[in-house]
Amino acid sequence: MNSLPPEIQALLAQGIGPKLHWFPENISVADLAMVLTGMANAEGGSVILGIHSQSGRPSGLRDPQKLTDRVFQAALLISPSLVLPMPRLEAAGDDQILRVTVPPGLPHAYHYEGRYLTRSGIHTDPLTPRRLRALMIERGSIHFEAQIPEGAALDDLDFELVAAYREKLGLPPDESLEALLTRRGCLRLVHGALQPTYAALLLFGRHSQQWVPSATILAARFSGVAVSDQFEKQEIRGTLPQQLNRAENFVRDQVRSVARLVGLQRTETPEYPLEAVRELLVNAVAHRDYNQQGDCIHVHIFADRLEVHSPGGLPGPVNLSNLLEARFSRNAIIAQVLSDWGYVERLGYGLNRVVRVLRQNQLPEPQFEESGGAFRVRLFSAIGTDATPVTGFPDLTQYELHDLNPRQEQAIGYLAVQKRLTNSDYQTLCPDVSSETLRRDLADLVEKRVLLKIGTKRGTYYILK
Repeated sequence: MNSLPPEIQALLAQGIGPKLHWFPENISVADLAMVLTGMANAEGGSVILGIHSQSGRPSGLRDPQKLTDRVFQAALLISPSLVLPMPRLEAAGDDQILRVTVPPGLPHAYHYEGRYLTRSGIHTDPLTPRRLRALMIERGSIHFEAQIPEGAALDDLDFELVAAYREKLGLPPDESLEALLTRRGCLRLVHGALQPTYAALLLFGRHSQQWVPSATILAARFSGVAVSDQFEKQEIRGTLPQQLNRAENFVRDQVRSVARLVGLQRTETPEYPLEAVRELLVNAVAHRDYNQQGDCIHVHIFADRLEVHSPGGLPGPVNLSNLLEARFSRNAIIAQVLSDWGYVERLGYGLNRVVRVLRQNQLPEPQFEESGGAFRVRLFSAIGTDATPVTGFPDLTQYELHDLNPRQEQAIGYLAVQKRLTNSDYQTLCPDVSSETLRRDLADLVEKRVLLKIGTKRGTYYILK
């Protein structure tokens, strides 16, 4: 492979694996369709055509157009038809290869001649029934929320909550609660009797965790910047709307306040904008993968950041590059009911609103991460680990123990922007106060080691210590 361009050498050096396979030009349509199906049902990948099966070197394409046609013929044999980007001809020394890309995050579960396949190591293998069902739920072919758990009955619902929901919608009191839930996809007729779906039990259930034990929020406040054995913890249970309210209250109680001077007005705000936190909680509850029974939603508050972990990767066509614009709901019924309650926009994730709120508060943008079958969003504190403000507004939190009067707070706010303060500047800030009172204010700040006095007589000015 010494004659190949470095990028081709690097690609082929990976060898055959879950996300890469290479074949000679005469690969059969059936074999090609099987590999493409396996990659489509896994994490995508690349197929390189035109590589000698023994030496791993380019064999020289005789008819690139015919080979491209064979790729699309294989894609059409897959059900549903696999829509692929146009295969690309790439130089390989003096020869050419054809690169076929299978994108990750495709919207369907695919099969070839009735066989659902996936990539496992270097092989293309059949999906197990359990993995196939999980894939269909993940890809939206089967919606977990719309299924009916065995043994569930109408008595498992709290119809006082349903009545409150009816009132929220502005419907008349004589509107049938069962008819309302049926229209919303929360009840289904099975053998002549109405039965509740998972969505109904999560939204209106008397004991929601009886049916989905992992449908909880584990919230914790840690003292430092990492998980430790010093924390405040709360396991939040109940219906999904109840969990949202309790989780927001936990965050409100646990986050610190930042005292700032905006203009001449002293204000106290949470270190994280609560509107942004609320959006993250709603996003996690509305769009998590409830079919993943091994984990719950985690809310971690550290000294320097807040993180929300949601089980399940990004759904359907949503990925890290388009998640602020994409519109796809894994749990359409749950999202609709939460929207009716006023928690969430039906068609949006709300993550773009999180970004907007942080920008308005001059805070760093959030970090989005997808790994280990989970989606994580990270917000950064307005205070920071060194107690200095992240935003452009003066932070007065560190001076609270000095018992400053409002004039002195104004002086600190002025210094945070202008860097130096003269007696004349202070008189301009407080025009209705005597010069002797202002002199005592400044002397007090120097004595408390808040300010440093520089110079003498008319050349005197003050800076923050």
